Amino acid sequence: MAFNLDMFSFWQQGDAVSHAVLILLVVMSITSWTIILSKSVQLAWWQHANGGALDRFWQAQNIEAGGLELARMLPFRLLVQHGNDAVQHYNSHRPGMQAHLDAQLPLTELVTRALRQALNRANADLERGQVFLASIGSVSPFVGLLGTVWGIYHALAVIGATGQASLDKVAGPVGEALIMTAIGLFVAIPAVLAYNAFNRVQRLVMADLDGFAHDLLMYFTMGSHAQKISDQKSLVQKTLDQKKVGA
Repeated sequence: MAFNLDMFSFWQQGDAVSHAVLILLVVMSITSWTIILSKSVQLAWWQHANGGALDRFWQAQNIEAGGLELARMLPFRLLVQHGNDAVQHYNSHRPGMQAHLDAQLPLTELVTRALRQALNRANADLERGQVFLASIGSVSPFVGLLGTVWGIYHALAVIGATGQASLDKVAGPVGEALIMTAIGLFVAIPAVLAYNAFNRVQRLVMADLDGFAHDLLMYFTMGSHAQKISDQKSLVQKTLDQKKVGA
């Protein structure tokens, strides 16, 4: 007697547990491929936008013009924005004024704190979806195996109830149950490969971000940009001292 090893036959012979496992695997596969496609587009867009953008940033006339060169590179632009905001916040509080705790920090510490926050945000954005891929890649084979075990048990139970244990009666149900293992592997393999690939790209991007953050720290705290701020602070302090002497 011939038998059909197809999903329609498996669905007809399966019970509620088999159906639930199959639906779960389909949902996991859809989620996995959604994350893979979205992160692939995101990383491809960043790599395309990175072509010469950092060089153009350092060749810009000022920090505002440089930030425009990084408009399509969100993590790098956030570093510039956070660092510049920290400098502006530091510069907006004159000596002698009652300021927030962060404004009482030295400029170097304040900029370092701002850049660290931007790096943490960029790292969290890069890692978005990675946990799901790792979980799907590690769990889906066992979910498929659960479906296979349950399918074989269900098939053997039916065979035992009917008393027909010939090869043509056993091969069909057992073969259809093994489909669940294949589906589990089909879900797991792309998730694992994508996780490893994204993890490598993430490390490269974070290395570039770390280097860029270090360069920005030098610019904001030791460059001519910082010297202008120091001169302004000194001028304000002299003015306050003169007012105190005159009083």
